[in-house]
Amino acid sequence: MNTLMPSELIELVSRFPEEDFEIFDSLNLVLAVRTFKFLPLYSQKKFISKMSPEKLATVLNKLKPDDRTWLLKELPGSTVQNLLKELNPDECKVTVSLLGYPKDSIGRLMTTEYLTVEPQSTVGEAINYIRKEGNNSETISYLFVVDPNGILVDDINLRDFLFAEPSMKVSELMDYHFVALKVNDNQDKAINIFRKFNRTALPVTDLDGILLGIITIDDVLRLSNQEATDDIQKIGGTEALEEPYMEIPLLKLIKKRVSWLIILFLGEMLTATAMGFFSDTISKFVILALFIPLIISSGGNSGSQASTLIIRAMALGEISFKDWWRVMRREIMAGLILGTVLGIVGFLRISLWASLFHMYSDHWFLYATTIFFSLIGVVLWGTLSGSMLPLILKKLGADPAASSAPFVATLVDVTGLVIYFSIALVILQGTLLK
Repeated sequence: MNTLMPSELIELVSRFPEEDFEIFDSLNLVLAVRTFKFLPLYSQKKFISKMSPEKLATVLNKLKPDDRTWLLKELPGSTVQNLLKELNPDECKVTVSLLGYPKDSIGRLMTTEYLTVEPQSTVGEAINYIRKEGNNSETISYLFVVDPNGILVDDINLRDFLFAEPSMKVSELMDYHFVALKVNDNQDKAINIFRKFNRTALPVTDLDGILLGIITIDDVLRLSNQEATDDIQKIGGTEALEEPYMEIPLLKLIKKRVSWLIILFLGEMLTATAMGFFSDTISKFVILALFIPLIISSGGNSGSQASTLIIRAMALGEISFKDWWRVMRREIMAGLILGTVLGIVGFLRISLWASLFHMYSDHWFLYATTIFFSLIGVVLWGTLSGSMLPLILKKLGADPAASSAPFVATLVDVTGLVIYFSIALVILQGTLLK
């Protein structure tokens, strides 16, 4: 085992879940620490409960502060208190400090292990400093320039130091153009900033500009993967799973899914209520009921499309609540065009069946017209509901992914019936509906 790379060990652990701890426990301490960092969270939780106190203390103390915080923030408070006792005083102080930041803040992601230089230092002094202290830093790709008060004034790529004369001042390499994150910013901002500027590390400051730590790309990638997984699961109409599908206990899996199913089931019961309201209309002309699946499925599908597109665009930082009017205008046009296309298809379908099979009696044109305008109305309402609901939830501080495709489809099912029968009443009133 000790001849393998951490990536190979991770794959081995995932392939043999029954023997995963035995595999990990056979590793020497150096490799165990390197491997533990990349283990899935559910494996980390499992292993810390089985490790010997000596090995647990070594692994926890050797972990980088950001990796240790990532683990501890997912554990119960009583477990965290016990694990903090295993840390040496310096590591415990750093860890408690990071855990003190808000749950979803950038402060929870940062590490305090980084290299700083002052503007008056020379390039030669900076390189010697890197040789002496670089091994204790999370990354040496960037050096962060701070003034005597600890305020960040620039960051400089290591490449610039290597190609500069040793006698040059650090200030001569500075351009005072840098990107920094605020410690209390939301973690989603870190993902968007890293994606935008293509960086491997970014500094984190307080509101006064004092450098507090850095965030590295590995933590952002891990966060991005977790957020994407959670959003996809929520969009599918279930709670986020903390464990792989094949590892999570069946009862826990059912618990994650049943609450949403109950909510959606109760929502769909309103469909029966809506149909009951128009029972007289249906009883007078039963053919209207034949097109109900066509109407509600078109509205639900258009709403699901819109909600999925908007949720993903929000996750990528492409849109925010302030763009609601632009989104609404686009979705109104999209809904009208999509509804018209489906309406034409529906109209032609009824016309074709009427001519070939003599269905829908002599009033087929009225039915076709009803379906045409109903599809426009329902699809338009579906796209508006699917696009606006995630924005509204985000504004209210809720998770936009909660406006899942099944939830939007259920909402549009109920309202789509009202739109359909209302249009039918207008078009058929005085002719077929008397």
